Amino acid sequence: MMTLNDINTIECDEEATMEEYYMAIQRAINGGMWGLQGSYGRAMMDAISAGLCLLGHNRATDYYGNTIPSRDDVQAGTKGSYDFVAEERGQDWADMMEAA
Repeated sequence: MMTLNDINTIECDEEATMEEYYMAIQRAINGGMWGLQGSYGRAMMDAISAGLCLLGHNRATDYYGNTIPSRDDVQAGTKGSYDFVAEERGQDWADMMEAA
């Protein structure tokens, strides 16, 4: 679940570590927060595309009504899947994101 602390980390905490920042992004993804201001959606999609975060546990809908698939909707090894994150950042990172 995304918290006010996560919002602070994403928006302005310059002292947040990379892990803290992407854990906050992962919680936003898991919470289906795709309808927030555009910078959130772009940050979430950029993190997924870079293999830093997984897709959420459930499908979501963005501000424009587009469906965002769940991590179970995509094939293993493709963007948003556990295997893709593990390949890009390592299994420990993927496990950390999965636990967020």
